[in-house]
Amino acid sequence: MKKLMYTLLIGVIAAALTACGSNDDAKQSKSDDQKTAQTEKQKEAQEKQEKQAKEMQKKLDKQKVDEKKTVAVVNGKKVSGEEYNAALSSSQAQYQQMGQDPTSKEAAKQVKQQTIDNLVGQTLLLQEAENKGYKATDEEVNKKLKETKKQFKTDKQFKAALKDAGLTQSQLKSELADSIKYQQYVDKDIQTPEVTDKEIQDYYDQFAKQSQSQASGGKEQSQMPKLEDVKPQIKQQLEQQKKQEALEKKVEELKKNAKVEVKL
Repeated sequence: MKKLMYTLLIGVIAAALTACGSNDDAKQSKSDDQKTAQTEKQKEAQEKQEKQAKEMQKKLDKQKVDEKKTVAVVNGKKVSGEEYNAALSSSQAQYQQMGQDPTSKEAAKQVKQQTIDNLVGQTLLLQEAENKGYKATDEEVNKKLKETKKQFKTDKQFKAALKDAGLTQSQLKSELADSIKYQQYVDKDIQTPEVTDKEIQDYYDQFAKQSQSQASGGKEQSQMPKLEDVKPQIKQQLEQQKKQEALEKKVEELKKNAKVEVKL
């Protein structure tokens, strides 16, 4: 958890660090031959990166399961391999964002466990939302559908994306309805403490301390942005962290009275 939060912290402040960097203009005095050589090197580097990305994707795809397989049963509701594969991609991406290879032997076990835990937790929370009477109206679902379609330039692109995801528009609307009910429940029933100025300051100081430690170890230290410049982003990040912790606590409570059978 600490490693994850430090990674998120870096993301929050990274943009501000760029703005605070040196404004010195580099002198452009390379010859045509040098520029051509540089272009060739860039092309070779790009091709190498693309090859590595394809190889990694093959390794990531091997972690997927049969879409029709039942990976878990939560209070009688079956969780499919298709749902697992979608959640798996998210777990893999988190590990990559932390600079870890999700296909390594140890990480692969952790990714698998994290994915199934997330699916079980999401299912329990959605069931709780439905038990409490939260519903998604046709108007709300259609609004979400319109927002989703806006991400695509044409209706043809939208339909192609649905096909690639293995979804019909009806299935998408069902998933959107679930997301609406889930969000309603989280917003109204999951209470989290307010983020204090002290917590924001501590969060900021943690990064500053780590940055100084890296500099003393021989790494170049970027100029720290002012706290007021990144305070809104840090506050938002801490709010999300507290919300996630509250959700994890709620899931553990729900598990006590739930019947969960993992089949993976």
